[in-house]
Order: sequence, then C-alpha cells, then structure tokens
Amino acid sequence: MQEERRIALCKWIDKHFDLMDAVEKEIWAHPETGYKEWRTHAYVKQQMEALGYRITEVGDIPGLMTEIDTGRPGPTVAVMAELDSIVNTSHPAHDPETGAVHACCHHAQCAALMGIAAALKEEGALDGMSGRIRLMFVPAEELLELEYREELRQKGIIGYYGGKVELMRCGFFDGVDISLMLHTGGGKGIFTLSPGQNGCICKRIAITGKTSHAATPYNAINALYAAETALAAVNALRETFHDEDHIRVHPIITGKRGTVNNIPDLITMESYIRGASVEAMEDANRRVNRAFAGAAAALGAQVHISDRPGYSPVYNDANLYDTVKEVMTSLVGAENVKESKEWGTGCTDMGNLSCVMPALHPHGSGMHGHGHGDDCYVEDKHSALTLAAQFQLCTCEALLCDNAVSARRIIAEKHTLYPDIKTYLKALDRQTADIDGVTYLEDGAKLYY
Repeated sequence: MQEERRIALCKWIDKHFDLMDAVEKEIWAHPETGYKEWRTHAYVKQQMEALGYRITEVGDIPGLMTEIDTGRPGPTVAVMAELDSIVNTSHPAHDPETGAVHACCHHAQCAALMGIAAALKEEGALDGMSGRIRLMFVPAEELLELEYREELRQKGIIGYYGGKVELMRCGFFDGVDISLMLHTGGGKGIFTLSPGQNGCICKRIAITGKTSHAATPYNAINALYAAETALAAVNALRETFHDEDHIRVHPIITGKRGTVNNIPDLITMESYIRGASVEAMEDANRRVNRAFAGAAAALGAQVHISDRPGYSPVYNDANLYDTVKEVMTSLVGAENVKESKEWGTGCTDMGNLSCVMPALHPHGSGMHGHGHGDDCYVEDKHSALTLAAQFQLCTCEALLCDNAVSARRIIAEKHTLYPDIKTYLKALDRQTADIDGVTYLEDGAKLYY
C-alpha cells in the first residue's frame, strides 16, 4: 500500500515539473543575499498564492510559510527551502551590481518545494496522513555580509545573523515537531547522508593604531602589522586544536584606513570559529581572542572584537535518519544512497533546529562543479528538482502515515540538547560579546582573554 502511495506522490511531482523548472530559472536569474531576498520573497509568495495557499509572512525580513492540515490530529513536520544566494564575482552568472549568484543552488531548493506545494493540492495527496506539513521559505542561510547583519541587529530588525534561528526567535517554528531540508549536491540520481556538521561563532574584529607619515613610522602604531601578527598567532594555534573537534578558523581582511604614504591605523576583519561541539567552538574562540589581544598589545594597538552566535552543530536525529534512508532507498536503490562517515566541516542553521527538535540535513544531487565555486550550477534538473521534491514529499508521507506512528516514535525517543526554543535561545545568547582586547596600564598592558 505504501509503495502505491509513493508512486502516486511521485507522479504528482512529475506532473508539475514545468512549474519547478520555471521557478528554478526565475530565481537563478535574480539572486539576492541574506535578508535582502525581497524580490525572491515576492515571487515565491505570488506562485504559492496562485496554487491556492494562504501565506504567512515574517514581516520586517523576507521569509514566508504555509501550513497544510490533513484534517487528522498528529505532529507537525516542517520542510524548508532557502531563499538566499552567495557572493562570487568570478562566477559567470553573478549579478553585476551585487556580485550575488546562486552558486549554492538554493534556488533549486525553492523550485523543489514549489513542486511539493503543487503536488499537495492534488486530490487524494493527503490521504492516510495525520498531522500537518509546514512548507517554509527561509532567508539568510549563508553567513555573509556580517556588518550589514549587525546593522539590522542594532536596529532591532533581527536578533540573529542566521535565517532559521531568527525565525525561531520570531515564532515561525513554534509547534513544529520535526524539521527536514534537502540540500542540492553533486552527482546524478543519488542521495548522501552524514553523521552531522560543524557549528560556528561569527567574529568581527577592528584593530586600531595610530597613523603618521610613512617616512616616520616610529611616530605611528601600524594596525596592518598588528593584524599580520594576529594572523600568525592564530595560525600557530592550529596544531593545538584536537582533530576530533574539527576546528576551522578562516579570518579575512574586510577593510582598512590609510594611504600608501601614511601608516594604516585601522584594519577590519571577519571570521568564523567552526567546531563540532559548542564547547569546542567556545574554547577555540577564547584562544583566538587571546591571539588577537596579544598581537595588538605587542604593537601597542587596540583590538575590538564582536562575537555573535552563528550556527550550532548539526546533530542528525538517528531515528529520522533511518526513516529517511528507507525512503531514499525506495526511490533510487541502496547503491545510490551514500552514507558518509565523515563529519561535515561546513555549517548550516539546520544545526540550530537540531538542538531543539529531531532534524535531518541530507544532500541530494544534480549540481555541477563545486559548491560556492565559479563552476557551480544545476546540471541535472531531474535530480535537483524532481527527485528532490519526490524524496521530501515521500518522507512526509512516511512520517505521517498510519496515524503518524513513525513521527510519534521519533518525537518520543528524541535526544536534543535543549527542551525548547526559549531555553535554547537563552543559552545561545551567551555567545554574544563585545570586547576591547587590551587595557593599557602604566606598567604595561593587560589582555582580555
């Protein structure tokens, strides 16, 4: 019986390929970065309303959702797609004004979710399911343009840099019991499962010195040299990180103040501190802060460090993993379901959700090239759109069929770090800090670390 249901659901997805194809092309042609996805938001809203859905919008930021009630009591499963792009000016399809491009293939996620929405309007699509399916188009998964996001935070428009955790704050995940999202990946006709992924803390750093004529550097404090010393200190720390913590630190210089004939007195930087656990991230972050403070003190400079919560590590739910693997296998065969044993060192705000509810973040296929690279685009639309939509819809059916017995078991046996969203956000806020790294005393310098 379940096999027959899956065949029917897959046929309904097939029926709406032209819609998915049109959505993929439209969003690809108009990329927008996080919290700026207003054109994409409006387009998705228009398409969803054309399908007959009542839409709930976040408000001050992009993002929208609809909830489909089966008419029978049961849990709520959230299925998501991401609205935002990255910036890569070397990609041939980048927007010439903003540098934005969907070299992350989030546009394919949106197209697949639209196919799911269309299929769920078919007569009989909800037969046998109990509970609710919440379809969500979420903003700002890519953690970039941190200065812009801090401006939004200072204005009270957002509380967090990442889209899903911000929507948690806004109440968009209230009542959700299980969350699922499929990220487009490479290959054709395959799915990939992994044990989990890193989380991260976001950093903005400003090193200030004292300018003078470049011919008299002894009258100055060179902020660039302080930054170079800090980067060398951070690099010296790398061999002290435990391999199993998967620490990644990758600072970039984002700005400077100075001219070629004046000593630079301001260097600004951004970085993540990535790690496989909250404890490992926070420990590495303290060490990096100490390295920046020590380097600034060595040159007589000052460093201001702004730490903000990024993403928590992804803890894929074991029982949900098993359900998803069974659905994938039924669609493409066991030989095309890849189970990676490697911990993922990238980050996603699905990790924030996994701290409070059963969640899973597997990868699909259909992408050409390397994620975020200048060769990245959707190559195989059957994999990236049709198969992705079929998998997610069939997973909803697997979770919610037979009085949602599978979903109820997953919820009953969950092991999350925090009992609810409110408790989790309170803990997450402890990662927020604004630090002046050096206090100069008459007899020397005192470091913050």
